[in-house]
Amino acid sequence: MSERSVFAIPNIQTPSSPVVFDSNVCTGCNNCVETCPIDVFIPNPQKGLPPIILHAEECWYCGCCVDDCPCPGAAKFNWALPMKPRWKNKESGELHQLK
Repeated sequence: MSERSVFAIPNIQTPSSPVVFDSNVCTGCNNCVETCPIDVFIPNPQKGLPPIILHAEECWYCGCCVDDCPCPGAAKFNWALPMKPRWKNKESGELHQLK
């Protein structure tokens, strides 16, 4: 029986990433892969590395992947620009935006 190679290539039409992983903190537990309701991620074939974001354009921005991460600081949610909360301080008039 011959060996087959399988490749998973992220969709390059979506330039943004709904989640940013810190590879120094992420243990590659794949809890986010199991938690995501729409399968945005797939496990990284190399053990101990963050998962691969395969279908970024399908993300619902629910944040359950980051909320259920057991390693604090391993994953940071990256809001889409139109969804980033903005507010104005009534007293000073200063504008704020979630980073």
